Amino acid sequence: EIHLVESGGGLVQPGGSLRLSCVASGFDFSSAAMGWYRQVPGKRLEWVGSISGVGNGTKYFPSVKGRFTISRDNAKNTVYLQMNSLQVEDTALYFCDRAGRRGQGTLVTVSS
Repeated sequence: EIHLVESGGGLVQPGGSLRLSCVASGFDFSSAAMGWYRQVPGKRLEWVGSISGVGNGTKYFPSVKGRFTISRDNAKNTVYLQMNSLQVEDTALYFCDRAGRRGQGTLVTVSS
């Protein structure tokens, strides 16, 4: 069974940084493409970016490209989302995703 646990969220001022982590289990992580999504209450789920299982290629939603970086550590079954230059509009509940399965999410609040 796929199990994903996100962490690392919190309150940060505009312009600040956070690194989210997602520990995965229940599948062959090293060959799995992983994604990050976010959701503001009352709005639909939004794709943030993805990292491939082979070659570690990454893709990003345009509004986060150049500010967010996805990486992975296969030895730790963990995927990361480094978020820099955070904006108020980045406030959301962030989820990692594997084949449509997501964890409970971690809340990121960007506010002064």
